[in-house]
Amino acid sequence: MFSKFREDLSNVFDQDPAARSKIEVVLTYSGLHAIWSHRIAHWFWGKRRFFVARVLSQFSRFLTGIEIHPGAQIGRRFFIDHGMGIVIGETCEIGDDVTLFQGVTLGGTGKERGKRHPTIGNDVLISCGARVLGSITIGDHSKIGAGSVVLHDVPENSTVVGIPGRVVRQNGVKVHHHDLDHTNLPDPVADKMYQLENQIDEMRREMHVLKTLAEKERNNEHSNF
Repeated sequence: MFSKFREDLSNVFDQDPAARSKIEVVLTYSGLHAIWSHRIAHWFWGKRRFFVARVLSQFSRFLTGIEIHPGAQIGRRFFIDHGMGIVIGETCEIGDDVTLFQGVTLGGTGKERGKRHPTIGNDVLISCGARVLGSITIGDHSKIGAGSVVLHDVPENSTVVGIPGRVVRQNGVKVHHHDLDHTNLPDPVADKMYQLENQIDEMRREMHVLKTLAEKERNNEHSNF
């Protein structure tokens, strides 16, 4: 465990150019505090000391704003950057060299039992505000864009964006989706406006016809007199 602690500390300097000194990182980096606390809580969880593990995880949540269930399995060189609001569920499995930003949720989709949280591969980056939900797998070396909601498996070496999350790049090649056209999205409000304009134009034409007929009738009446 202590070797992992040292590795986690060293990893901060590899990942964050703002890190200046070890004492600064140890005292001020909430992401590192959350990781270290989880490693201790997870050890108790493995010893079936569930209550102690949960107390430690909740105390860490109170201090850091990062909630990691003690049952979650987290690999080496895990890095949390600006971690406020991160949630990691009980059956989540995270590989090595994974980076999470603030607001990320690795959660479930309901009240299902058993494996209900994501499996994250090695060297994965999940950007701020992303939601990865359910018992799905995110392949190695993949990236999840900010604010994405991922509900299905993601292949290795992929970039995912959007709600719901869709693969837009895989193995360095752009993936084309014929229906992913952000410049021509449907606009129901505009459609209703067009319908109203068409109805108004139709009413104007009908009124013009009626006025024309009325004028003809008046002219005929005057000519008869």
